[in-house]
Amino acid sequence: MPEEPAESTDRSAVRSLLRLWPYVRPVRVRWISAALVAILASCLALVIPLILKWMVDGPVADRDPGGVWLGALYLLLLGIAEAALFGLRRWLVARPLAGVEASMRADLYRHLQRLPVAFHDRWPSGQLLSRGTTDLMLMRMFLAFPLTFLLVNGTTILVGFVILFAQDWSLGLVLLAPAVPLMVLCSLFETKYALVARRAQDQVGDLTTVVEESVLGIRIVKGFGRNRSQALAFRALAQRLRATELGKARLLAGIWALITAIPELAIGAALVLGTIEVADGGLSAGTLVAFLSTALALRWPVESIGFLLAMSQESATAADRYFEVMDVAEEPEPAPREEGAGGSGQGIVFEGVEFRYPDAEPGSPAVLARIDLRIRPGETMALVGATGSGKTTLTALVPRLHDVTGGRILLDGEDVAGMERSRLRELVSVAFEEPTLFSATVGENVLMGAQGAGGQELRRALSVAQADFVHELPQGVDTQVGEQGLSLSGGQRQRLALARAVVGGPRFLVLDDPLSALDVHTETLVEAALRRVLEETTALVVAHRPSTVMLADRVALLSGGRISAVGTHQELLRSNAEYAWLMSGAHDTGVLVPEEGNAR
Repeated sequence: MPEEPAESTDRSAVRSLLRLWPYVRPVRVRWISAALVAILASCLALVIPLILKWMVDGPVADRDPGGVWLGALYLLLLGIAEAALFGLRRWLVARPLAGVEASMRADLYRHLQRLPVAFHDRWPSGQLLSRGTTDLMLMRMFLAFPLTFLLVNGTTILVGFVILFAQDWSLGLVLLAPAVPLMVLCSLFETKYALVARRAQDQVGDLTTVVEESVLGIRIVKGFGRNRSQALAFRALAQRLRATELGKARLLAGIWALITAIPELAIGAALVLGTIEVADGGLSAGTLVAFLSTALALRWPVESIGFLLAMSQESATAADRYFEVMDVAEEPEPAPREEGAGGSGQGIVFEGVEFRYPDAEPGSPAVLARIDLRIRPGETMALVGATGSGKTTLTALVPRLHDVTGGRILLDGEDVAGMERSRLRELVSVAFEEPTLFSATVGENVLMGAQGAGGQELRRALSVAQADFVHELPQGVDTQVGEQGLSLSGGQRQRLALARAVVGGPRFLVLDDPLSALDVHTETLVEAALRRVLEETTALVVAHRPSTVMLADRVALLSGGRISAVGTHQELLRSNAEYAWLMSGAHDTGVLVPEEGNAR
């Protein structure tokens, strides 16, 4: 689980948003062109007051209808030009910014695939989903609208005040007076809004997690009648998010009201003072009309500051959340080595292997401690131990789903820590106790276990796993299995996962209790076929039942994070009480454990 965001204000929104530059740089020409077009369109609107001044002081004062119609034509042409320029701006940014979003999403997905398993153990999937969807959408919207219009509106305000001061500097000072209080208000607003925006986006991630878990676990929810409790949990999170969003709305409403009211007061004051000047003859009516028209044209650029700042803060928070994931170090990739660098025919060797999880408490005992074990070439070793003894953890170390924290693991004499992961995972194939299938066809799920495998390998793997049931499915091996493969039974999913593990004829095979969901008859058939596969590979098999143990040449007993005994099934039954107890099922049935010398 990721840490909760700190409630601090030391984050710089500008620094956060500047991290987007590498993605924007390839499209910078079109973005800058779009910004310049928008500035030109916005500044065209400031020409309208000057035309009004000319019309009032000229054709209107002189009662010249022709001049009025000419002025109206100028205004119409300016309006058409302004609309066309804003349309051009939209066209310039739409495609490249969609490409920026797609590039960032692809980078995030690629990065997630390369992060350690320990990262995925800690982070809720809903938080990752919200970063790949909502947060990326916010960043694209920032690049398309707030970023552009902060620049456009800033330029428009600057040009507008130059025009105002050129017409009447005293009235210009009246309109400029609210600038300082508005800047103070905007600074306070940014600080508070940043915290609320971060809280809301994290809560969206929490809500997404609950929805995803409820959908994937719908059978559990319905089977145990937990619909109401899940609905209450969802409602509580939704209400918390609602309260946070209302807090955002209150902040935005407050800043919008102040940003609107303060300039309006200044415009009102300028109107009164300007009218007095016109009455006194110090100012022409056309100049006053132009001045007030310019001031009104600047209302939207000023009033939109709060809205644009709010969107910018949300985008900065989205960038922070995105780069929180992107900044996590990927699994280190060792320097490439020649494929023949290791020895051959030495099997799998564990030398002083130790392991503790990255988030373990300091000083806590290691999950695995001083594991010394050798699996001979072509040998099948069964790994037996009580629940929680570390069997699954030990098997995960071979394909480097986790990295050892001490000692080393050798495959045919080559340290797995020095092997490229792509090559390592071509040599080692795995099947887990909880089979995972993807929303793809049966064939695609099985062939995922071996790059380049074809129809012949697929048929052989299905035969080994006794998964011939696939030929009775509506489209055979082309049948879509659905999300998580939940359209299949647990035994069917496990057989497909086993087929995926053996389809490529791997040199090393790691199986984590691969037959636990099979009925006795199917298990017997699978064991018979699997025994032939195991003769051609070096295998480590986690076993809980004697029938699975009988597939192995030897057995290793894992106890207390250490290998406490190694031998054949019969040897350990005679000599080790703990092993005899595990194989007898006494730990599940409550049967008294026999004395060590009497174990059978």
